[in-house]
Amino acid sequence: MREQIEKSARHLYGLVHARYITTNRGMNKMIEKYKKGDFGKCPRVHCEGQTLLPMGQHDTANVSAVKLYCARCEDLYNPKSNRHAAIDGAYFGTSFHNLLFQMFPQLLPPRSQKRYEPKIYGFRVHAAATLARWQNLEKDDMKGRLGEQGLDTGFEEEEREDELDDGEGEEELGQDGIDDMFEGVRA
Repeated sequence: MREQIEKSARHLYGLVHARYITTNRGMNKMIEKYKKGDFGKCPRVHCEGQTLLPMGQHDTANVSAVKLYCARCEDLYNPKSNRHAAIDGAYFGTSFHNLLFQMFPQLLPPRSQKRYEPKIYGFRVHAAATLARWQNLEKDDMKGRLGEQGLDTGFEEEEREDELDDGEGEEELGQDGIDDMFEGVRA
């Protein structure tokens, strides 16, 4: 019985904490912690050590653990510490960081414009290669979704060519086909 009461008390304290940090007094304390970097720094290189803020993805308890929000790249990260990872996200809520930057816009860092650019031996990877890679991923994703729904994908001819490329059509080629392939090679 005592264990259940302690668990309920911790839960109640966490929910009260989520409301407290949205008050003026709570905001000021959280700003101090934010400026000191008590919650850590963004692991992304292009954020240049931007301090993080705790936040929850849900206001309902026992749904997800606390995450860390970077205002520069506007992304969420898992806390490195196991102790922090065990804290319920509802104890910080989904609104705290938005309210903080609404009330104190001078704390909002400039958005990171830098993006990682893939290079090979110092040269940028050709944009057409990146586009082709993205298009192939999207096409495969679409084929998978259509296949799950039992709909005609419209890619049957291409799928047959892919199967032949995978080696299934080698038996059809036969010895004559192999000889024809090397006909121009013989001297």
